[in-house]
Amino acid sequence: MIIDTHSHLQFDAFDADRDQVIKRMLAENIQCINVGCSLDSSKKAVALAEKHEGFYAAIGLHPTDAGEPFDVAQYRALAQSKKVVAIGEIGLDFFHKPYDEQKQKDIFLQQLALAEELNLPVIIHCRAAHEQMIEILRNQKLARLPAGRQGVIHCFTGTLEQAQKYVELGFYLGIGGIIFKFNIDKVIQETPLAKLLIETDCPFLTPAGAPEKRNEPIFMKYTIEKIAQLKNISPEMVASATTENAKKLFGV
Repeated sequence: MIIDTHSHLQFDAFDADRDQVIKRMLAENIQCINVGCSLDSSKKAVALAEKHEGFYAAIGLHPTDAGEPFDVAQYRALAQSKKVVAIGEIGLDFFHKPYDEQKQKDIFLQQLALAEELNLPVIIHCRAAHEQMIEILRNQKLARLPAGRQGVIHCFTGTLEQAQKYVELGFYLGIGGIIFKFNIDKVIQETPLAKLLIETDCPFLTPAGAPEKRNEPIFMKYTIEKIAQLKNISPEMVASATTENAKKLFGV
């Protein structure tokens, strides 16, 4: 079994053939965590998780959707599903302009508080804001969570120094198809395998070598193969270790 720790199979990109995509991944013994970016997509992620064995959900308000009000009561109600394993995708995005930095931070802090209240890990989106993010996480310890269950920095593209700071704070690094577009080879080589997770972010960030433009969970194998090459170990070792990491973090 392999776990895609960050997918969006509930998105419109899969409306025409979602059942076929799911059939392909289940045939390869792949499980996934479908991640919400808004209240609507969070609801759809939960519905999909409750429909399929081996599916889980994360619920949250993405920083680029910060124009949408964060209704904590509705997210708290969604989290009552046993298939909800994280709060996310939440965080900071200072790349897409214009943005309201303070509003993003306020909503992010509210969601961190919800995660701590519910004793759930977080899935963090961070773009062009790593130093601000690290400072926030240093002051928001998610103290009720066991060591190693704080969360994951999704689609990590920062520096080695930033990666090390996140790991020191108890976070995993999410590695996906972005590594074929951004060179973070040194980060992958230097970060212990015990602190890496595999993700697709599908339908986005299709890895090199995949036969289609739209990403899907079965294409994780290309990312796994590259990580194995960079760390000079077997793909099977990467798949096994990162799956165990996912089980530990999300309690699945």
